[in-house]
Amino acid sequence: MPSGTTPDADRGVYGISVAAELVGLEAQSLRLYEARGLLTPDRTGGGTRRYSANDLLRLRRIADLMATGVNLTGIGMLLDLQDENRRLRREIEDGRVQVARAD
Repeated sequence: MPSGTTPDADRGVYGISVAAELVGLEAQSLRLYEARGLLTPDRTGGGTRRYSANDLLRLRRIADLMATGVNLTGIGMLLDLQDENRRLRREIEDGRVQVARAD
């Protein structure tokens, strides 16, 4: 990667200890959230977890929801709905761009 550039937001670059420190959580919490299917970090060839910038954003969202009293099952449901909402919004926007190009 050239000097002065930032990694792709989806590219796993942070180890579990660094990721946990950056989001203010314990490494064990990150493992639990992965086990519950709330996020899926990248893995190296040797199996080491690597967290991306997008994973860190998701972990912060999980922590925020936990702080408001939402349990892990509820968090999973909310995150799934938010992901679906983003996907649908992208599809709508893509459709608008295609319609605009057709005009």
